[in-house]
Amino acid sequence: MEIIDRRIDGGTPFDWGKTSADYAAYRDIYPEIFYQKIVDRGLCVRGQRALDVGTGTGVLPRNLFRYGAVWTGIDRSPEQIAEAKRLAKAQKMDIDFRVAAAETPELAAASFDVITACQCFWYFDPDTVLPVFSKLLRPQGRLVILSMMWLPFEDPIAAASEALVLKHSPRWTGANMTREPIAVPDAASRFFTLEDHEEYDVRIPFTRESWHGRMKACRGVGASLSGEALQKWEADHRALLNEIAPEQFEVLHHVAMAVLRKKDD
Repeated sequence: MEIIDRRIDGGTPFDWGKTSADYAAYRDIYPEIFYQKIVDRGLCVRGQRALDVGTGTGVLPRNLFRYGAVWTGIDRSPEQIAEAKRLAKAQKMDIDFRVAAAETPELAAASFDVITACQCFWYFDPDTVLPVFSKLLRPQGRLVILSMMWLPFEDPIAAASEALVLKHSPRWTGANMTREPIAVPDAASRFFTLEDHEEYDVRIPFTRESWHGRMKACRGVGASLSGEALQKWEADHRALLNEIAPEQFEVLHHVAMAVLRKKDD
């Protein structure tokens, strides 16, 4: 499903369905501490129902499934949901993955204890989704917003790869990220209270091939480039990594999490 949003990449069209195979293969990279910090707060655990919005290939529900929550995952991309279902079936996980937009999920009110939004919240219009999320949550329910970004100003491999993406996709707005807490929009105060937040750094291990796949599965490359443009980026990026990167390396990332508690109705 092609998306055009003037706030993102200057309105350049992108479609996560174009890169679903790479997303499934290379985007499941969050370290154990990423998940542990969620469950340590008593979230997404046994006895709870959890909804993951913008689930993509279901990375978050599949990695948190072992903690016992009953999961639903929604995404507007049919190709992403197809990969999520395939991976969950292969891992023998009973997760309800559905093609649906966060704005119109068609799910019962007050049916979830936790809603997670990982690497996707900035794609939503907060004035539209926040009342929807509040309606879906039970009393005292939590909305957990998560991100993990590489740090190009401190990691030379990330910086070089990012510069190459910008060379091929100059309107891409996913570059130049720094350490920042989750930007909770003002609209959230009508429905939620900021209960907790945390920010920390992690080093994520890669090979040349897995980092190449990770970069290809980003919005500025696989989700927007196609045909000869994508082939040219792939050739240039492989050549770049052969020049600057060892076969195995780590990339510095920054993780941010915000936990919002639903206000009493």
